[in-house]
Amino acid sequence: MEESILNEIRDIKLILAKLIGTADRSVENPFSEEELNKAAIDFHKISVERGEWVNDAMIKKYIKSAPDWNPGHFLRTHFDFSNWYKKGHDYLYSKRDLIALNEELVKRNIDLARYREMLEDKAAFERSLTRPKKPNKKTSGGKPFKMPDGIKNITTSPVPKPDADIVKQDLTKLKQEFTENNYAQYVDVYKGIHAMMKDLYLFRKYIATDIRHRCKKWCDDFNYANRALKEITGRMEKFNAPPDKNMLEL
Repeated sequence: MEESILNEIRDIKLILAKLIGTADRSVENPFSEEELNKAAIDFHKISVERGEWVNDAMIKKYIKSAPDWNPGHFLRTHFDFSNWYKKGHDYLYSKRDLIALNEELVKRNIDLARYREMLEDKAAFERSLTRPKKPNKKTSGGKPFKMPDGIKNITTSPVPKPDADIVKQDLTKLKQEFTENNYAQYVDVYKGIHAMMKDLYLFRKYIATDIRHRCKKWCDDFNYANRALKEITGRMEKFNAPPDKNMLEL
């Protein structure tokens, strides 16, 4: 039994040696590490030429909703896409696995570019709620800061949290406003907790300014109220936004 396994290993080594071009050596030691690395590079080169690996610019061909800018980095960081390798400054991705991911996105009704926009919008909204402080310039002394003379005992106490019912009433009014004004034409509400303006860039010249401002204000007010409610109660209130009344039913 062991002899049979050893014979199979020798056969595999011989086949690999023929592929690499070192079949004239002994079966026991047919190739060096340098030759194996060269064979791996040649294999990847052939795979790229056959279209099995694609670069960032080609991802959109296989994932139609992929963002136009740097989609590969988004796939690696947010979807743990692991079947890739780096060649020089370029990242190359498995075409087969891109197609499989696209099928899953279609099944879940996910527009990849819009998903990235939503994550970026949420991050921007979170940043807007904080008050960034400009860093002090380094002084010529040993410390990278300088305390103004005579300052101490300058503190504050936490702001009392408002009653959760007040915030919920505000959210109820916002939901009614959304429905009555059919804001679904211009606003998306993701997972019922984050509102975001639709991409109006191509048509903003032809959409009344007050409508755009009202919709943007509604998004900010809704996100603000839901964030406040989470700070008070530990959870947000979901809003199952009604669809656009002007959408055609197919």
